[in-house]
Amino acid sequence: MNQPRPPMAEGRPHPPLVRVAGVTKSFGGARALRGVNLEVRSGEVHALLGENGAGKSTLIKILSGVHGSDGGRIEIAGQPVMFDSPAQSRAAGIAVVYQDLSLVESLSVADNLLLGREPRDRFGFLRKKHLLDEAETFLKQLGIPLDPRANVGALPFAYRQMTEIAKALMGDVRVLILDEPTSSLTGDEVRILFDAIGKVTRRGVGVIYVTHRLDEVFQVSQRVTVFRDGANAGTFVTANTDMKRLVSAIIGPGHTVAMDAARPAVPRPVASAAPVLSLSGVGNERLRAVDLTVWRGEIHGLAGLIGSGRTEILETVFGLRHVASGTLALDGETFAPASTADAIGRGVALVPEDRHLQGLVLEHSIERNITLARLRRLTAWGWVRQRAARHDAEAAVRKLAVKAQGISSPAKTLSGGNQQKVVFAKWNEPRPRLLLLDEPTVGVDVGAREEIYGVIRAAAAEGTGVLLVSSDLAELLQLCDRISVVVEGGIVATFARRDLGSAEDLHHLLQRSQTDYERSVHGLPA
Repeated sequence: MNQPRPPMAEGRPHPPLVRVAGVTKSFGGARALRGVNLEVRSGEVHALLGENGAGKSTLIKILSGVHGSDGGRIEIAGQPVMFDSPAQSRAAGIAVVYQDLSLVESLSVADNLLLGREPRDRFGFLRKKHLLDEAETFLKQLGIPLDPRANVGALPFAYRQMTEIAKALMGDVRVLILDEPTSSLTGDEVRILFDAIGKVTRRGVGVIYVTHRLDEVFQVSQRVTVFRDGANAGTFVTANTDMKRLVSAIIGPGHTVAMDAARPAVPRPVASAAPVLSLSGVGNERLRAVDLTVWRGEIHGLAGLIGSGRTEILETVFGLRHVASGTLALDGETFAPASTADAIGRGVALVPEDRHLQGLVLEHSIERNITLARLRRLTAWGWVRQRAARHDAEAAVRKLAVKAQGISSPAKTLSGGNQQKVVFAKWNEPRPRLLLLDEPTVGVDVGAREEIYGVIRAAAAEGTGVLLVSSDLAELLQLCDRISVVVEGGIVATFARRDLGSAEDLHHLLQRSQTDYERSVHGLPA
């Protein structure tokens, strides 16, 4: 996955493409940026790292014209700039791809790519064929495998994310800012993205690459800047640093984080006479005869490509999809959830992939978000028992070490890692019998990720069965006791963690499983 890096020429006569010097920003009494500095060269991928709340997003919003700075200086190609709006930033050649997508899901890929700059004839009518041809040519140039005619709303999240990236690159782009661009991409899709980044940097585009996946830093960037608590914590030449040094800069002195992302899961006895979850021949519009067993205290991973059916297995167990064939059992009893409320009542909990859309009510307080999943237990005669609700929320916040001013704080004010902890906190008490996790550490920094791993392991240690979907293969290897491979809506193989090697080995296994399935079903030659 390593990409060729442009030479780090010394003594360049030209100024940096982007220079941020001593930029400050406060919100009320809170200082978000404390005189940060950043330089990005033409044709360079410059990684920007830091824990949630370190100031990365604030700087991105200043560069994109969403916020103004309180002090300092920003230059583009040596010229000072000050953006009063996103339109001004875009006019200066800065394109930003946020984690929260800005696509119109009712339109096609091509319509989204050229939204606001559609080709029209002299009478103002849309030249549809020209629009499709222009979008198709552009996607082929970048090597992005998207059908320009496809409706965006029908695409898997990963392909919507790639549409957003392609949309940002349309037009005269000088600086591309990518905020967690691979959060929902599989290994092959990450390669496609990295190839596209290589193509645009060869045109002289400078890329600011924000990520929590530190392995990507060494695959795609030439230099790295780390923010901590709104200030610079170091800038490094990627080829001259290592993972340990970057983590130390991110979390600061006096903290430690486990560094081996592929270490075996903590040994745990799986001692139950009956599985907590059993699927036998389960099928519906997306699944085909799924056989799966999850034992009490087991963390069972689902690996597969985007669209393979991993998420749909979780949705079926949680009552979001019906069981058309086969049987589903919970603790040995037949289980066919008619709704999510039915599944929750039986002790099944879900942490969804998109916490903003599906996991939280961002405008509501931490307390209300935690209470939502416990209303049946906290309600008497139609009224919520406020004292009990507050006690529950405070206990959950303490247990999961959620960093917030108080349980009355709106969920939208929390960092990504703390928002995810609140999603977990909803299901913390009473412990669910079965915990379904869909990409549980997307957009979460290295410190919070380790804390969330601890929460997952603690749930399993207390007897909860865990079914985990993750595109991060190292994460699956680190957490899981067993891993099942999902291909086109079915499970084709299951392996004990001790029988698997590295993340690269698991990636090759996925590729081989996909190829073998296609050969057997579609009659492809060996």
